[in-house]
Amino acid sequence: MRAGLALAATALLTLAACREDLYTNLDEREANRIVAVLERSGIPASRAVQDDGAMTVRVDDARFAQAVALLEQAGLPQQKFASMGDVFQQDGLVASPTQERARMLFALSEELSRTVSEIDGIQAARVHIVLPENDPLRRDAQPSSASVFVRHDAGLEVAALIPQIKTLIANGIAGLTYDNVSVVPVVAAAPLDPSVQPLSNVLGIWVLETSRARIVALLTALVALSACLGAGLGWLLWRRRGQPDTYLLEMRK
Repeated sequence: MRAGLALAATALLTLAACREDLYTNLDEREANRIVAVLERSGIPASRAVQDDGAMTVRVDDARFAQAVALLEQAGLPQQKFASMGDVFQQDGLVASPTQERARMLFALSEELSRTVSEIDGIQAARVHIVLPENDPLRRDAQPSSASVFVRHDAGLEVAALIPQIKTLIANGIAGLTYDNVSVVPVVAAAPLDPSVQPLSNVLGIWVLETSRARIVALLTALVALSACLGAGLGWLLWRRRGQPDTYLLEMRK
């Protein structure tokens, strides 16, 4: 009986502890945004502080796949961009002029991509820069150019932002003109509707697929508890039959 009760208690504790790490090494602001988006969509989420001070976001393991899909459509977690300091860290080696130029272009691209991605309504942005190495003595010099890819929310009026993005990029790169900046906007996929969820059959009853594991575990715990109670009751009845009735013994006296 004790073993059955322990099994039932373990199953119930397992129901309360079925949480899985969704994203780790987040800063507090980004972790708060992720939790807010998930809870607005009906997915319970929690935060935990790591040993190094970073944050971890956890969700129910049954809602893990839905949470990942929802956050991808919301553009979370945000892109990570290398800063100028990251690109030009001292590594003890002397870089060639070609390497220094490549690193400078990459750093410019990362900084501009970060700036564009911080515009409200833009989920992701990438800036690709082309700066030809022209000979100053040649007349047919190739102009510099830049291409900007942005993925934005469906409700954003991106057409009004394109001139501002082009101005931002052109003013951020020496020798680049407004007309040589192209912007390619892409509408992000529509967010998932949390009210529409797949169903699963459990003993002839249709339940939400995300709740199936919990219901099966709960039923298992109830069956184990019922078996323990039944076994205990049977044992008490058997003990009682093996003992004479105290009342009858007193009447015979």
